[in-house]
Amino acid sequence: MRAQNYPAVLKEVKDRIRRTQIRATMSANAEMLLMYWDVGRIIDEQRAVEGWGTKVIQRLSQDIRNDLPEIKGFSERNLRRMLAFYNEYAGLSNWPTPLAKIPGASDAQIWPTALAKLPADGADSPEAKLLELVFLLPWAHNVTLLNVKNVIARVWYMMQALEHGWSHDWLNEQIKHKAYERQGKAVTNFVTHLPAPQSALAQESLKDPYIFDFLTLSEPFHERELETGLVAHVEKFLLELGAGFSFMGRQYHLTVSEQDFYIDLLFYHTKVRGYVVIELKKGKFRPEYAGKVNFYCSVVDDVLRHEHDNPTIGLILCQTNDRVVAEYTLRDMHKPIGVSEYELTRALPDELKSSLPTVEEIEERLEEK
Repeated sequence: MRAQNYPAVLKEVKDRIRRTQIRATMSANAEMLLMYWDVGRIIDEQRAVEGWGTKVIQRLSQDIRNDLPEIKGFSERNLRRMLAFYNEYAGLSNWPTPLAKIPGASDAQIWPTALAKLPADGADSPEAKLLELVFLLPWAHNVTLLNVKNVIARVWYMMQALEHGWSHDWLNEQIKHKAYERQGKAVTNFVTHLPAPQSALAQESLKDPYIFDFLTLSEPFHERELETGLVAHVEKFLLELGAGFSFMGRQYHLTVSEQDFYIDLLFYHTKVRGYVVIELKKGKFRPEYAGKVNFYCSVVDDVLRHEHDNPTIGLILCQTNDRVVAEYTLRDMHKPIGVSEYELTRALPDELKSSLPTVEEIEERLEEK
């Protein structure tokens, strides 16, 4: 073997090892899910025939752990989850092995690739898609998703978790904050200001409202404090904005006709393939905000936008927004602009604050001891 060929050979071997590891993990996960489903089926059938009460599950859990101490995952709570899992997905009884259902699975597709290869034929109803996705997600994700009763919403959460690698905790957060209901709900003029494919993608990339519960601002606060807090927690801020946002700068400096202008926050969106100008406002939306953002979008298009970039998008974030006023405001704007609300962590109520000891009182009590 010639030395110059070695790096390519090493890369090929490592890729093959990784693909096998991923396939083994996916296969093991699918087998475990099928086992949990089957245990749930056994419990359900016996409960119906024998009239089992809740104490039988408790006894079953204890006996399994006594007889098979090396086996984990059969607590009373988890057995109840298996029962719920079976009742939710009765259709799994007629479902082939999950990896066999994915075209090209013999090539050991990596997770996001496997997702993209799910069947897209006429049988691909939300229910069918749901059964496909079940096998690609870990048990903890599936248990949490049982709480999402809307099938279309559950499929959306499943696909987002797979595409973006959501952890179980982050999936929990997204469900708690109703990410599905917020996605694509911003007031915008994208339909009339962007070509069809891009307008739909841009609309889907914005939310309403945004939840900034990682901040601890209390009234009264200034817009600059909000901006500082978001930048200080930029990782959490980016997670809330969603996939595709790349942070370019805060108080981004622009010079026009020897005058200085500063954009609150500037991003580049890798999926929309264009810049996103964000203007932060305290209080309610006002029509004059849109003119300022329209101006910023024009300057960014002229100064920063590259040949293959799409038009710059503006996003105005306010605490409250009258959707009718926003729609009228954006209708005749020349640039694609959206308006969304944001919510902060609620400050402690005044009555609770008054009941808490002051620093001085705490120090006095410590000295007494």
